[in-house]
Amino acid sequence: MSTSTEPEAKGSAAAEPAAPADRVGSGTRLAMILLQGRTLIVLVALVIMFSLISSDYLTTSNLLLMSKHVSITALLAIGVTFVILTGGIDLSVGSISGLAGMISGGLLYEGLKLPGGDTVWFSTVMVIVIGILIGAAVGAINGLLVTKLKVAPFIATLGVLYAARGLADLRSKGGTFPNLAGTPARHNTGFNVLGGKSWIGVPVAIWIMIVVAALAIIVTTRTPFGRRVYAVGGNERAAELAGIRTSRIKIAVYIISGACAALAGLILTSELGAAYPDTATTYELNAIAAAVLGGTALAGGKGSIIGTLVGAFVIGFLSDGLVLVGVSSFWQLVVKGTVIVLAVVLEQTQERVKTRMTT
Repeated sequence: MSTSTEPEAKGSAAAEPAAPADRVGSGTRLAMILLQGRTLIVLVALVIMFSLISSDYLTTSNLLLMSKHVSITALLAIGVTFVILTGGIDLSVGSISGLAGMISGGLLYEGLKLPGGDTVWFSTVMVIVIGILIGAAVGAINGLLVTKLKVAPFIATLGVLYAARGLADLRSKGGTFPNLAGTPARHNTGFNVLGGKSWIGVPVAIWIMIVVAALAIIVTTRTPFGRRVYAVGGNERAAELAGIRTSRIKIAVYIISGACAALAGLILTSELGAAYPDTATTYELNAIAAAVLGGTALAGGKGSIIGTLVGAFVIGFLSDGLVLVGVSSFWQLVVKGTVIVLAVVLEQTQERVKTRMTT
Protein backbone atom coordinates (compact mmCIF):
# COMPACT_ATOMS: atom_id res chain seq x y z
CA MET A 1 0.00 0.00 0.00
CA SER A 2 2.72 2.38 0.97
CA THR A 3 4.69 1.68 -2.19
CA SER A 4 1.68 2.25 -4.41
CA THR A 5 0.61 5.50 -2.79
CA GLU A 6 4.10 7.06 -2.67
CA PRO A 7 4.27 7.79 -6.40
CA GLU A 8 0.81 9.31 -6.22
CA ALA A 9 1.94 11.59 -3.41
CA LYS A 10 4.99 12.61 -5.38
CA GLY A 11 2.88 13.20 -8.48
CA SER A 12 0.42 15.39 -6.64
CA ALA A 13 3.22 17.35 -5.02
CA ALA A 14 4.85 17.90 -8.40
CA ALA A 15 1.55 19.02 -9.86
CA GLU A 16 0.97 21.77 -7.32
CA PRO A 17 3.45 24.32 -8.79
CA ALA A 18 1.89 23.85 -12.25
CA ALA A 19 -0.84 26.40 -11.60
CA PRO A 20 1.53 29.41 -11.48
CA ALA A 21 3.31 28.10 -14.60
CA ASP A 22 -0.02 27.90 -16.40
CA ARG A 23 -0.84 31.43 -15.36
CA VAL A 24 2.53 32.62 -16.64
CA GLY A 25 1.91 30.75 -19.89
CA SER A 26 -1.47 32.44 -20.35
CA GLY A 27 0.06 35.84 -19.66
CA THR A 28 2.83 35.16 -22.14
CA ARG A 29 0.37 34.11 -24.83
CA LEU A 30 -1.71 37.25 -24.22
CA ALA A 31 1.44 39.38 -24.43
CA MET A 32 2.34 37.74 -27.73
CA ILE A 33 -1.13 38.40 -29.17
CA LEU A 34 -0.95 42.06 -28.14
CA LEU A 35 2.57 42.44 -29.53
CA GLN A 36 1.63 40.83 -32.84
CA GLY A 37 -1.31 43.19 -33.25
CA ARG A 38 0.49 46.23 -31.84
CA THR A 39 0.52 48.25 -35.07
CA LEU A 40 -3.19 47.83 -35.68
CA ILE A 41 -3.89 48.67 -32.05
CA VAL A 42 -1.82 51.85 -32.38
CA LEU A 43 -3.67 52.80 -35.60
CA VAL A 44 -7.08 52.39 -33.94
CA ALA A 45 -5.87 54.34 -30.90
CA LEU A 46 -4.63 57.19 -33.13
CA VAL A 47 -7.94 57.42 -34.96
CA ILE A 48 -9.88 57.50 -31.68
CA MET A 49 -7.53 60.03 -30.05
CA PHE A 50 -7.45 62.51 -32.93
CA SER A 51 -11.19 62.20 -33.58
CA LEU A 52 -11.79 63.18 -29.95
CA ILE A 53 -9.44 66.15 -30.24
CA SER A 54 -10.73 67.39 -33.61
CA SER A 55 -14.20 66.92 -35.07
CA ASP A 56 -12.74 67.33 -38.59
CA TYR A 57 -10.45 64.31 -38.29
CA LEU A 58 -12.95 61.48 -38.80
CA THR A 59 -14.80 62.99 -41.75
CA THR A 60 -14.99 61.15 -45.06
CA SER A 61 -13.16 63.88 -46.95
CA ASN A 62 -10.31 63.99 -44.43
CA LEU A 63 -9.97 60.20 -44.32
CA LEU A 64 -9.73 60.10 -48.11
CA LEU A 65 -7.19 62.92 -48.10
CA MET A 66 -5.07 61.20 -45.44
CA SER A 67 -5.30 57.86 -47.30
CA LYS A 68 -4.16 59.62 -50.46
CA HIS A 69 -1.12 60.91 -48.60
CA VAL A 70 -0.54 57.41 -47.20
CA SER A 71 -0.52 55.94 -50.71
CA ILE A 72 2.86 57.56 -51.46
CA THR A 73 4.47 56.16 -48.30
CA ALA A 74 2.77 52.80 -48.81
CA LEU A 75 4.11 52.36 -52.35
CA LEU A 76 7.63 53.23 -51.22
CA ALA A 77 7.29 50.95 -48.18
CA ILE A 78 6.01 47.98 -50.20
CA GLY A 79 9.12 48.08 -52.37
CA VAL A 80 11.39 48.56 -49.37
CA THR A 81 9.72 45.61 -47.62
CA PHE A 82 10.80 43.26 -50.42
CA VAL A 83 14.39 44.40 -49.93
CA ILE A 84 14.33 44.18 -46.13
CA LEU A 85 12.84 40.68 -46.29
CA THR A 86 16.07 39.55 -47.97
CA GLY A 87 18.16 41.16 -45.24
CA GLY A 88 18.99 44.29 -47.23
CA ILE A 89 18.04 47.96 -47.03
CA ASP A 90 17.22 50.60 -49.64
CA LEU A 91 17.95 54.21 -48.75
CA SER A 92 17.64 55.44 -52.33
CA VAL A 93 13.87 55.21 -52.86
CA GLY A 94 13.21 58.89 -52.16
CA SER A 95 15.83 59.98 -54.67
CA ILE A 96 14.56 57.46 -57.23
CA SER A 97 11.11 59.02 -56.85
CA GLY A 98 12.57 62.46 -57.50
CA LEU A 99 14.57 61.27 -60.51
CA ALA A 100 11.60 59.48 -62.10
CA GLY A 101 9.46 62.55 -61.58
CA MET A 102 12.05 64.80 -63.23
CA ILE A 103 12.60 62.48 -66.21
CA SER A 104 8.87 62.07 -66.85
CA GLY A 105 8.17 65.74 -66.15
CA GLY A 106 10.85 66.78 -68.60
CA LEU A 107 9.41 64.54 -71.32
CA LEU A 108 5.97 66.07 -70.81
CA TYR A 109 7.20 69.66 -70.61
CA GLU A 110 9.85 69.85 -73.34
CA GLY A 111 9.94 66.41 -74.97
CA LEU A 112 13.10 64.58 -75.93
CA LYS A 113 15.46 66.82 -77.88
CA LEU A 114 17.46 64.97 -80.53
CA PRO A 115 20.97 66.00 -81.64
CA GLY A 116 19.67 67.18 -85.01
CA GLY A 117 17.37 69.73 -83.41
CA ASP A 118 14.15 67.73 -83.66
CA THR A 119 11.99 67.00 -80.62
CA VAL A 120 10.22 63.73 -79.93
CA TRP A 121 7.04 63.78 -77.87
CA PHE A 122 5.75 60.72 -76.02
CA SER A 123 2.22 59.86 -75.03
CA THR A 124 1.30 60.11 -71.36
CA VAL A 125 1.23 56.32 -71.00
CA MET A 126 4.71 56.05 -72.48
CA VAL A 127 5.98 58.80 -70.18
CA ILE A 128 4.66 56.89 -67.16
CA VAL A 129 6.19 53.63 -68.40
CA ILE A 130 9.55 55.34 -69.01
CA GLY A 131 9.49 56.78 -65.50
CA ILE A 132 8.84 53.37 -63.94
CA LEU A 133 11.56 51.80 -66.10
CA ILE A 134 14.00 54.46 -64.90
CA GLY A 135 13.21 53.48 -61.33
CA ALA A 136 13.62 49.79 -62.11
CA ALA A 137 16.98 50.48 -63.81
CA VAL A 138 18.30 52.36 -60.78
CA GLY A 139 17.05 49.52 -58.59
CA ALA A 140 18.96 47.07 -60.77
CA ILE A 141 22.12 49.13 -60.21
CA ASN A 142 21.55 48.83 -56.47
CA GLY A 143 21.17 45.08 -56.82
CA LEU A 144 24.32 44.70 -58.90
CA LEU A 145 26.34 46.78 -56.45
CA VAL A 146 25.19 44.57 -53.58
CA THR A 147 25.51 41.19 -55.31
CA LYS A 148 28.32 41.52 -57.84
CA LEU A 149 30.56 44.12 -56.23
CA LYS A 150 29.72 42.96 -52.68
CA VAL A 151 29.06 46.49 -51.47
CA ALA A 152 27.12 46.61 -48.20
CA PRO A 153 23.44 47.46 -48.94
CA PHE A 154 23.55 50.50 -46.64
CA ILE A 155 26.58 51.98 -48.44
CA ALA A 156 25.45 51.02 -51.94
CA THR A 157 21.99 52.55 -51.62
CA LEU A 158 23.34 55.58 -49.76
CA GLY A 159 25.66 56.26 -52.70
CA VAL A 160 22.82 55.81 -55.18
CA LEU A 161 20.69 58.14 -53.05
CA TYR A 162 23.15 60.97 -53.69
CA ALA A 163 23.77 60.04 -57.33
CA ALA A 164 20.07 59.84 -58.23
CA ARG A 165 19.33 63.14 -56.51
CA GLY A 166 22.22 64.74 -58.35
CA LEU A 167 20.91 63.44 -61.68
CA ALA A 168 17.48 64.85 -60.86
CA ASP A 169 19.07 68.27 -60.35
CA LEU A 170 21.13 67.94 -63.51
CA ARG A 171 18.04 67.12 -65.58
CA SER A 172 16.84 70.71 -65.21
CA LYS A 173 20.01 72.36 -63.89
CA GLY A 174 18.32 72.71 -60.53
CA GLY A 175 15.12 74.20 -61.95
CA THR A 176 11.60 72.83 -62.26
CA PHE A 177 9.26 71.79 -65.04
CA PRO A 178 6.25 73.92 -64.06
CA ASN A 179 3.49 72.85 -66.42
CA LEU A 180 2.80 69.17 -67.03
CA ALA A 181 -0.68 69.53 -68.51
CA GLY A 182 0.53 68.59 -72.00
CA THR A 183 -1.30 69.37 -75.25
CA PRO A 184 -3.93 67.31 -77.11
CA ALA A 185 -2.01 67.59 -80.38
CA ARG A 186 0.95 65.75 -78.82
CA HIS A 187 -1.27 63.16 -77.10
CA ASN A 188 0.42 63.82 -73.77
CA THR A 189 -2.46 65.14 -71.67
CA GLY A 190 -3.97 63.41 -68.65
CA PHE A 191 -0.89 63.06 -66.46
CA ASN A 192 -2.83 64.77 -63.65
CA VAL A 193 -5.07 61.69 -63.39
CA LEU A 194 -2.46 59.87 -61.25
CA GLY A 195 -2.40 62.34 -58.40
CA GLY A 196 -5.31 64.69 -59.00
CA LYS A 197 -8.36 62.71 -60.10
CA SER A 198 -10.80 60.33 -58.42
CA TRP A 199 -12.70 57.23 -59.51
CA ILE A 200 -16.00 56.39 -57.79
CA GLY A 201 -15.24 59.12 -55.30
CA VAL A 202 -11.88 57.62 -54.32
CA PRO A 203 -8.59 59.22 -55.46
CA VAL A 204 -6.79 57.29 -58.20
CA ALA A 205 -3.65 57.22 -56.04
CA ILE A 206 -5.51 55.09 -53.47
CA TRP A 207 -6.68 52.67 -56.16
CA ILE A 208 -3.09 52.34 -57.39
CA MET A 209 -1.96 51.60 -53.82
CA ILE A 210 -4.64 48.93 -53.47
CA VAL A 211 -3.69 47.23 -56.75
CA VAL A 212 0.05 47.28 -56.02
CA ALA A 213 -0.51 46.04 -52.47
CA ALA A 214 -2.75 43.21 -53.68
CA LEU A 215 -0.14 42.12 -56.23
CA ALA A 216 2.61 42.30 -53.61
CA ILE A 217 0.58 40.19 -51.18
CA ILE A 218 -0.01 37.56 -53.86
CA VAL A 219 3.67 37.53 -54.82
CA THR A 220 4.92 37.18 -51.24
CA THR A 221 2.38 34.58 -50.11
CA ARG A 222 1.40 32.58 -53.21
CA THR A 223 4.43 32.34 -55.48
CA PRO A 224 7.75 30.48 -55.43
CA PHE A 225 9.51 33.84 -55.79
CA GLY A 226 7.93 35.04 -52.56
CA ARG A 227 9.02 31.93 -50.69
CA ARG A 228 12.55 32.40 -51.98
CA VAL A 229 12.59 36.01 -50.79
CA TYR A 230 11.81 34.86 -47.26
CA ALA A 231 14.31 32.02 -47.55
CA VAL A 232 17.14 34.36 -48.56
CA GLY A 233 16.40 36.67 -45.64
CA GLY A 234 15.98 33.83 -43.16
CA ASN A 235 19.23 32.04 -43.96
CA GLU A 236 21.07 32.98 -47.13
CA ARG A 237 23.57 30.13 -46.90
CA ALA A 238 20.82 27.55 -46.46
CA ALA A 239 18.96 29.09 -49.40
CA GLU A 240 22.05 28.71 -51.60
CA LEU A 241 22.43 25.08 -50.55
CA ALA A 242 18.77 24.55 -51.45
CA GLY A 243 19.52 25.70 -55.00
CA ILE A 244 18.11 29.23 -54.77
CA ARG A 245 20.01 31.76 -56.86
CA THR A 246 20.25 34.33 -54.11
CA SER A 247 21.92 36.98 -56.27
CA ARG A 248 19.02 36.96 -58.72
CA ILE A 249 16.51 37.24 -55.90
CA LYS A 250 18.36 40.21 -54.42
CA ILE A 251 18.62 42.00 -57.76
CA ALA A 252 14.92 41.35 -58.36
CA VAL A 253 13.81 42.86 -55.05
CA TYR A 254 15.87 45.99 -55.65
CA ILE A 255 14.26 46.31 -59.09
CA ILE A 256 10.82 45.99 -57.46
CA SER A 257 11.77 48.62 -54.91
CA GLY A 258 12.99 50.99 -57.61
CA ALA A 259 9.85 50.53 -59.71
CA CYS A 260 7.58 51.16 -56.70
CA ALA A 261 9.60 54.26 -55.80
CA ALA A 262 9.31 55.60 -59.35
CA LEU A 263 5.55 55.03 -59.37
CA ALA A 264 5.25 56.90 -56.05
CA GLY A 265 7.33 59.73 -57.51
CA LEU A 266 5.09 59.98 -60.58
CA ILE A 267 1.97 60.17 -58.40
CA LEU A 268 3.54 62.86 -56.24
CA THR A 269 4.69 64.82 -59.31
CA SER A 270 1.20 64.53 -60.81
CA GLU A 271 -0.35 65.78 -57.57
CA LEU A 272 1.99 68.78 -57.44
CA GLY A 273 1.38 69.55 -61.12
CA ALA A 274 5.09 70.21 -61.62
CA ALA A 275 8.38 68.33 -61.46
CA TYR A 276 10.80 69.40 -58.71
CA PRO A 277 14.32 67.97 -58.23
CA ASP A 278 13.78 67.78 -54.46
CA THR A 279 10.57 65.75 -54.70
CA ALA A 280 10.31 63.00 -52.04
CA THR A 281 13.40 64.11 -50.13
CA THR A 282 13.79 61.97 -46.93
CA TYR A 283 10.72 59.90 -47.90
CA GLU A 284 12.90 56.80 -47.63
CA LEU A 285 12.83 57.25 -43.85
CA ASN A 286 9.03 57.09 -43.80
CA ALA A 287 9.11 54.00 -46.00
CA ILE A 288 11.56 52.15 -43.76
CA ALA A 289 9.65 53.30 -40.68
CA ALA A 290 6.39 51.94 -42.10
CA ALA A 291 7.97 48.56 -42.81
CA VAL A 292 9.50 48.34 -39.33
CA LEU A 293 6.26 49.45 -37.67
CA GLY A 294 4.47 46.76 -39.64
CA GLY A 295 6.65 44.06 -38.14
CA THR A 296 9.27 43.58 -40.87
CA ALA A 297 12.49 42.48 -39.17
CA LEU A 298 15.54 44.47 -40.27
CA ALA A 299 17.55 41.24 -40.11
CA GLY A 300 15.34 39.81 -42.86
CA GLY A 301 13.16 36.74 -43.24
CA LYS A 302 10.14 38.05 -41.34
CA GLY A 303 7.41 40.50 -42.24
CA SER A 304 4.34 40.99 -44.41
CA ILE A 305 2.92 43.45 -46.91
CA ILE A 306 -0.26 43.77 -44.88
CA GLY A 307 1.79 44.74 -41.82
CA THR A 308 3.68 47.30 -43.90
CA LEU A 309 0.40 48.81 -45.11
CA VAL A 310 -0.83 49.18 -41.53
CA GLY A 311 2.53 50.75 -40.63
CA ALA A 312 2.18 53.22 -43.51
CA PHE A 313 -1.27 54.21 -42.27
CA VAL A 314 0.11 54.73 -38.76
CA ILE A 315 2.85 57.03 -40.11
CA GLY A 316 0.42 58.92 -42.38
CA PHE A 317 -2.46 59.26 -39.94
CA LEU A 318 -0.09 60.30 -37.16
CA SER A 319 1.56 63.00 -39.32
CA ASP A 320 -1.72 64.39 -40.66
CA GLY A 321 -3.32 64.24 -37.21
CA LEU A 322 -0.49 66.24 -35.67
CA VAL A 323 -0.83 68.83 -38.43
CA LEU A 324 -4.61 69.01 -37.96
CA VAL A 325 -4.33 69.69 -34.22
CA GLY A 326 -1.62 72.30 -34.77
CA VAL A 327 1.45 70.52 -33.43
CA SER A 328 4.75 72.15 -34.46
CA SER A 329 6.63 70.49 -37.32
CA PHE A 330 9.64 70.16 -35.02
CA TRP A 331 7.62 68.18 -32.47
CA GLN A 332 6.23 66.06 -35.31
CA LEU A 333 9.75 64.85 -36.04
CA VAL A 334 10.32 64.09 -32.36
CA VAL A 335 7.08 62.10 -32.13
CA LYS A 336 7.77 60.20 -35.34
CA GLY A 337 11.29 59.31 -34.24
CA THR A 338 10.03 58.12 -30.87
CA VAL A 339 7.42 55.92 -32.53
CA ILE A 340 10.07 54.30 -34.74
CA VAL A 341 12.34 53.53 -31.79
CA LEU A 342 9.44 52.10 -29.82
CA ALA A 343 8.52 49.92 -32.79
CA VAL A 344 11.99 48.38 -32.84
CA VAL A 345 11.92 47.88 -29.06
CA LEU A 346 8.53 46.16 -29.26
CA GLU A 347 9.74 43.96 -32.13
CA GLN A 348 12.66 42.81 -29.98
CA THR A 349 10.30 42.27 -27.05
CA GLN A 350 8.11 40.13 -29.26
CA GLU A 351 11.08 37.97 -30.16
CA ARG A 352 11.93 37.50 -26.49
CA VAL A 353 8.34 36.55 -25.65
CA LYS A 354 8.30 34.15 -28.58
CA THR A 355 11.49 32.55 -27.28
CA ARG A 356 9.89 32.11 -23.85
CA MET A 357 6.90 30.39 -25.43
CA THR A 358 9.07 27.91 -27.32
CA THR A 359 11.42 27.01 -24.44
